[in-house]
Amino acid sequence: MRTNGTTTTPDVRVTVRGDLPPALAERAGRKVSRLFGLAHRPVLAASVRLSRYGNPAVERPVIAQANLDVGGRLLRAQAAAPTAEEAIDRLDAKLRRQLERSALHWEAKRGRRPGSEPGEWRHESVPAAPTPWFPRPEGEREIIRHKSYSLHQATVDEAFFDMHLLDYDFHLFIETGTGQDSVLYHAGPTGHRLAQPIPPGPHRLSPFKLAVTVSGHPAPLLDTTEAVDRLDLLGQPFLFFVDGERGRGSVLYHRYDGHYGLITPAD
Repeated sequence: MRTNGTTTTPDVRVTVRGDLPPALAERAGRKVSRLFGLAHRPVLAASVRLSRYGNPAVERPVIAQANLDVGGRLLRAQAAAPTAEEAIDRLDAKLRRQLERSALHWEAKRGRRPGSEPGEWRHESVPAAPTPWFPRPEGEREIIRHKSYSLHQATVDEAFFDMHLLDYDFHLFIETGTGQDSVLYHAGPTGHRLAQPIPPGPHRLSPFKLAVTVSGHPAPLLDTTEAVDRLDLLGQPFLFFVDGERGRGSVLYHRYDGHYGLITPAD
């Protein structure tokens, strides 16, 4: 930590993976630290990960990811590019937008309406295109990351904010009105869709303002092997399903490297 008067600024921890020059770590850390002044609360911790995939078939082999703890709340941004320098620059621009939008949301929650500034975060904002995954042959794919955590209860609007703040293509949470494991993601005519194990009846969802399409199809009941088979068959970025052993909503997704990731509730 570096202290200047009464202001304490955390050092940015940078991890480099793959064939990348060490000097890029300093460049990435410097760019991220310069954005701390945009945060609406003190930045308590910050980390950056630069990864380069060696497979020449990957069009954007360098991924830059930043994670910030802003007053106890996680903020995340990720960018992919053909070169490390471009990935860092894209990450810088994306993280800047995340911090500005987070500050606007914070002011609105305090009762002060943000002005109609360019780039203001609205529910109608067009989501960024998802990062494509490497088309690894099915026989080589494995679940190499399994994340399990306690799901937060949230309304659809709160889930929307968290999804964008964390720069996710989907967000797994417990919808407060129905008490069901739910996933919010980019799709449909409204730009956002909500899926649940059992489609909700009229007015069962907690009130929300987001323009969202509610799926009328129940989530499939599958074990992990069946989920992998269905994801491969459908060719979608991810699959929301009910784990047959635990009876909880889970998400299986394609990682950037062509393997799978699995997200399950911790309790």
